[in-house]
Amino acid sequence: MSRHLEALRKYSACDISDGLLNLYNIAHGGYFPNLTQWSGIKRGTIAGKAYTVLFAPISDPRPEINYIDDIPPNSFIIIGLERSLQLAAAPYSTITRALFGGLMATRAQYLGTLGTAVFGRIRDLPEHKKLEYPVFSYNLGACASKGIVKPVAVNETLSIMLPDSSIENIDHDDIIVGDIHGIVRIPKKKVDLDKLINYISKSVEVDEQVADAIKNGAPAKLSQKQIRTKLKEYM
Repeated sequence: MSRHLEALRKYSACDISDGLLNLYNIAHGGYFPNLTQWSGIKRGTIAGKAYTVLFAPISDPRPEINYIDDIPPNSFIIIGLERSLQLAAAPYSTITRALFGGLMATRAQYLGTLGTAVFGRIRDLPEHKKLEYPVFSYNLGACASKGIVKPVAVNETLSIMLPDSSIENIDHDDIIVGDIHGIVRIPKKKVDLDKLINYISKSVEVDEQVADAIKNGAPAKLSQKQIRTKLKEYM
């Protein structure tokens, strides 16, 4: 797994999304929209195994858990809300409180966590930037989540509502790749990582050839059609 993660970090979220769409016909290319990367941008592409955290209303009968102190190294924390708290349109959540802050990022980074994506709001942005710790979220907040929502489960499937009201799941140990474009999920149960990485490497090479042809005056559509036929042998 570690060699796969290292290989994926050589590419952008766009490259990986193209690979998932073209090679596996995965809806949306595995991309989860509307997340902004607020910090850690200089680190480039990050790739790690999903460590999922579910937040529920404070009235939920399940006890609050401590999710931050036992995260395995090379994890990518994914924080989601129960579906009843999600919205298809902006602001994408009924919760205005922040679900992740500077102290959480400090602990996560110490444990070797690669980044955090929050399908909700985060706070303490200057602290995240000072740490150069990659954090993604729908938006920013100021008030903590105490008394409104609580973490109730880890390593369970998160169901995320998309703008078209469809649902995409993120499972524990799915690979999450993130950069300035947002995050992409590689589903562990559907994808041969060696095949995917090989296809992406060839796709990037082909796109560079297309770009060179366009720079030399060739029509874009014709160049794409002619040169990208090379990728068929890697499908």
